Amino acid sequence: MTKAIKKHLIFRASLPLSVIMLMVYPAWGQSTPALPNIALTIGNETVGGAGGISATLKVMFLLTAVSFAPAMLLTMTSFTRLVVVLSMTRTALGTQGAPPNMVITGLALFLTMAIMGPVFTRCYHDGLEPYMDGSMGEEEAWLKGSKPMKDFLLANTKERDVKLFLEITREKDPEKPEDVSLLTLIPAFVVSELNTAFQIGFLIALPFLVLDMVVSSVLTSMSMITLPPVVISLPLKLMLFVVVDGWSLIIKSLVKTYAVQ
Repeated sequence: MTKAIKKHLIFRASLPLSVIMLMVYPAWGQSTPALPNIALTIGNETVGGAGGISATLKVMFLLTAVSFAPAMLLTMTSFTRLVVVLSMTRTALGTQGAPPNMVITGLALFLTMAIMGPVFTRCYHDGLEPYMDGSMGEEEAWLKGSKPMKDFLLANTKERDVKLFLEITREKDPEKPEDVSLLTLIPAFVVSELNTAFQIGFLIALPFLVLDMVVSSVLTSMSMITLPPVVISLPLKLMLFVVVDGWSLIIKSLVKTYAVQ
């Protein structure tokens, strides 16, 4: 295996972990606290010391931060909007358990990786890679590595949601959007995602609701009140959804709603 192939494989394996840098430090604002000096004696060797935390302990902290990955996936990526819209589409169709939850979750996960790919790549190249190579300090790596993710959150968060959480956290109004802390920006992004997802879900469910009402009215006018309307409307909704290529149309529209810089 050549050196270029090894470097490529390491990059692909480390790419999803680039955003984990955001959880390595406890600071959520603009300033990054200095890391404490830790010295650990193992036998006759001392790990760490006055020079700072050793590479071994840094790797341990990084692996510990991986435990926050599910929470980060739900609150700092496009996953929430995607899975909510896909679930509401299934509900609007009235197919109950088809497609199953695992299929919807898996599809939303892969779409999230496709949408967030450029952001993860910038996080890796701007912060994590130079930090692991030793060419960049901890504070500089934190600032540069978290900037792409912060830009993504700002570009996809409504201003009114940011103002709401500024009031909740009692923070001062920032002079520019880049000055908003992650403590305020992340929950504002989640609320904005939920609002947008329900708006899209309403637009998807509306034509199916009209179809249900038409079928119910026709059956009532024909005095067929004992026949459940869903028996007639479900095949019609499935036929309409297949004719317009519904899944592809919804996925394409969802991807285009995101502003990725």
